[in-house]
Amino acid sequence: MEVSRKIRSARADYPHFRAIATRWMDNDLYGHVNNVVYYSYFDTVINAYLIEAGGLDIHRAEVIGVAVETMCRFHVSLAFPETVEAGLRVGRIGKSSVRYEIGLFKAGEALAAAEGHFVHVFVRREDQRPAGIPDGIRLSLQKLCIQEISS
Repeated sequence: MEVSRKIRSARADYPHFRAIATRWMDNDLYGHVNNVVYYSYFDTVINAYLIEAGGLDIHRAEVIGVAVETMCRFHVSLAFPETVEAGLRVGRIGKSSVRYEIGLFKAGEALAAAEGHFVHVFVRREDQRPAGIPDGIRLSLQKLCIQEISS
């Protein structure tokens, strides 16, 4: 079912991809992936990238990213048992924050089924106060970045 006629992101707009298997429990009573699950897919592609490319130690890192803003625009329904191909790019990097932009694609499709953004603010784990983005993470984010700001 096509839900939106707005311009959709293309696969070529994203430099990094991760395949995510849908699960039976992701579907709702209407027979498609429930809207809240899309945010789980966003979280999965982002955090897997931070761990694998940025060296984030989710259990011991002194500085961690916390979500402060999310948004999702739905275009075409996804459903179990499809595999979702999650595209990731970085729209902006600041001193302590980053805006990720995500496109969710049906396997092999050229246009996004859904797209959105997710903003992390990096904080010290111990007191949740803002901290600079760790160097290893910053370097990995720059590889996906559209625009970097210094403030």
